[in-house]
Amino acid sequence: MLMFILRRMGTMFLTALCLTFIVFFLTNLPPNLEKLAKSEAGSRISDAEVQSWLEKNGYGQSIIVRYGEWLGVIPGWTRTDDEGVYHGRCVTRGATPEESRNYCGILQGDWGFSTVFKEEVSTIIGRRLGLTGILMGCVMLVMVPVALVIGVLAGMREGSRLDRSLSTLSIASTATPEYVSGVIFIAVFASSAVGLKWFSGTATSAMDGITFNNFTLPVMTIALYGIGYIARMTRASMAEVMTAQYIRTARLKGVSFANVVMKHALRNALIAPFTVIMLQFPWLLNGVVIVETLFNYKGFGWTLVEAAGNNDIELLLACSVVAVFVVLITQLISDIGYVFLNPRIRIS
Repeated sequence: MLMFILRRMGTMFLTALCLTFIVFFLTNLPPNLEKLAKSEAGSRISDAEVQSWLEKNGYGQSIIVRYGEWLGVIPGWTRTDDEGVYHGRCVTRGATPEESRNYCGILQGDWGFSTVFKEEVSTIIGRRLGLTGILMGCVMLVMVPVALVIGVLAGMREGSRLDRSLSTLSIASTATPEYVSGVIFIAVFASSAVGLKWFSGTATSAMDGITFNNFTLPVMTIALYGIGYIARMTRASMAEVMTAQYIRTARLKGVSFANVVMKHALRNALIAPFTVIMLQFPWLLNGVVIVETLFNYKGFGWTLVEAAGNNDIELLLACSVVAVFVVLITQLISDIGYVFLNPRIRIS
């Protein structure tokens, strides 16, 4: 098991390097850098002035060198202008050149400075990721138990009226995108035009304090899609397990139907849904973009939209690192979970 984890972590490291380099290359394309220069130095500057600004701010080097600086494996760029003022990536604002470091990338905890929010990227990511983490936690608490119950009930008696009813509801919820269900929920439950103004609070106010009024609709919007998806996978897995020979043998021996389901079928049926549940974490992290924008909940997804829309390169890169890290970690956890859910799975 230890060697398996070490090998997977090595693969994860190489995957993270490749993915972050691709994102770094795309965000540092010449049109993006030109847009950054004009947003910082003035929209009316000439092409020569744009090139001069990029050279003075460390963007004139090759993409490999700048990627190494961003990672923190290559010393950060430095320069001294005509006035004798020292500049460089590693110089902390307000510090003297002597107090600067040689390496200041993400490996050293320096994520850069946001050109839109005018503060350290690490501070922004920590705050926004915490808000999205709360939203994700509430969604998982609602989504997973409800989906598993629906899937197990439908798969226990395949082809029954209960199975057809629950499967229809699951397909309908999965076929409804978040931007549709979110608008419907707002129009029906939060708009005074319809008359059912049950939820008067806004998701923006939930950033200061979560209540039932201001957090129910965002949670329902995200959970609705995931419930149908997980329930369908659980139903298919449960229906397959219920037709296995060992289940029939247990029934013939006189084991009650409840014990057959709980002690024999459920554990094996949860292997496929477990994979789907673990995949919900990266989906929630990146899929909340629509919901957070729709409800103006300023979490990770909202920050990602703002960074992309305003060409905030450092913040966009930080968001990509977080997203890649979450995807790789959840995949590692799901692989390890297979062994505990099904002892027949062996790691060679």
